[in-house]
Amino acid sequence: MTRSIFPFYAGDISSLARSLHGQLAGCDHTPGHVELLNMLARAVGSRNFQHFRAQAIAEKRLLGREEVAAPVDYVELQRLARYFDVNGSWQRWPTKFSDQEPCLWVLWSKLPSRTMLSERQVNEILLDNHRFEDPALLRREMKERKMVTRTLDGREYRRVERKPPHTALALIRLLSRP
Repeated sequence: MTRSIFPFYAGDISSLARSLHGQLAGCDHTPGHVELLNMLARAVGSRNFQHFRAQAIAEKRLLGREEVAAPVDYVELQRLARYFDVNGSWQRWPTKFSDQEPCLWVLWSKLPSRTMLSERQVNEILLDNHRFEDPALLRREMKERKMVTRTLDGREYRRVERKPPHTALALIRLLSRP
């Protein structure tokens, strides 16, 4: 049985805490799982958990969302964005391995989908979108991380179509804003 994931968002964490505190204070026993779900749902404005769940399902259907977005660490996103200038060009190679991949996904998003590109075309796209002028490093890293494929002779490249991790998606969206 697959478990559905429903996003939980509280616009004001202080009122959430106040509501939960009041509900827990009025309870003469330790609430069970379902009771806690209902308390959390009421704290964010739903009648109960079933209402909260129905709202999430309806939103998903109406807005055409295939899946619920994973939570984003905005502090990490802010740190990653510092590698880019105001125009979205990558400024310097991150020393931390964990920072390199989300930044590479930004460049991956600039490559046209379902298109064979020559090495020269890939270099032009990479040079247009980064400032430390090392397209060979970027091509190699994208190849090793299976973001692109290339022919054995290295003449032709193709972007691998797959969904970037949620942090990389958030970074791509942030940098593509006008």
